[in-house]
Amino acid sequence: MRVSQKLEYACRAMTQLAKHADGKTITRLDEIAKREAISANFLVQILNDLRRSGLVTSKRGKFGGYLLSGKAEDISLYDIVLSVEPNLLEDTTTSEGESGDAVRKTWSQISKSLTKSLAETKLSSLVVTDDGPMFYI
Repeated sequence: MRVSQKLEYACRAMTQLAKHADGKTITRLDEIAKREAISANFLVQILNDLRRSGLVTSKRGKFGGYLLSGKAEDISLYDIVLSVEPNLLEDTTTSEGESGDAVRKTWSQISKSLTKSLAETKLSSLVVTDDGPMFYI
């Protein structure tokens, strides 16, 4: 499956915000950009899309940045897709020709299955903590 760079970066940025989500910790744009190796100019556009859809909140000023608007376990990948790539799940098949209806129905079923999986996959499942065992030599 080919995922756009914009969608991939949106998921990575949201994962960074989820790692620090306590409802009040603000993460600066340049911190997210550095941690995820994303251009800050491109990232600000993505975060603006996520802000407009209500998934993130932004604060301006010297101590400004971004934070999740809700809990990571309440935000799905479907929410992120709708925020940055709303046309991704759009059905563009037709019923033309002898096989058109069968092909359209098949792709429609696949689309419904993908939508269901995206809705069931929560942002919290992407967060990997560094709480694993630490070994000292």
